[in-house]
Amino acid sequence: MPDKSENQLVISAIGSDRPGIVNELSQLIVQNNGNIDDSRMTVLGGEFAIILLISAPADDLTKIEQILKGQEEKLKLSIISKYTQPGSELEKQIPYVVEVLAMDNPGIVYKLADFLSSRNINIQSMQTDRYPAPHTGTPMFAIEMIITIPQSIIINELRDDFLDLCEDMNLDASIEAAR
Repeated sequence: MPDKSENQLVISAIGSDRPGIVNELSQLIVQNNGNIDDSRMTVLGGEFAIILLISAPADDLTKIEQILKGQEEKLKLSIISKYTQPGSELEKQIPYVVEVLAMDNPGIVYKLADFLSSRNINIQSMQTDRYPAPHTGTPMFAIEMIITIPQSIIINELRDDFLDLCEDMNLDASIEAAR
């Protein structure tokens, strides 16, 4: 029997938020010998979105994929799936946490992503939030990212350049090693 960790399926699903979605999806997966290795879930507006990394023997993954596709209408979800393999590390990457807070204005995510991608820095996860500031109601924007930095990059130089960019954009920001 092949090693389960080498047979992986990424499932992405979105649909109107309602109680029980996670229960229904996880039940289908576990009943068919699948294991949820990693997941992200959130409600955006009135929509529930989930991304799952599932591992199982190859035949079971195929079965899980077919069952989920066949259950889209019943689950009231749009489901996309893609087979994948465990990530390879060409160069050791160092995880860092980036936090940014600012008055909301267009282009913040783009400018930060452009800065990072131009240095071959990968954004592993990102969460953004827009909310009114206490007392004033001013629209605020917060970002939290986990990034991975190649060992070849000098972190002090990167931090200085990043904080200079954030200062020019009037953003409060930090970049610290992940714990």
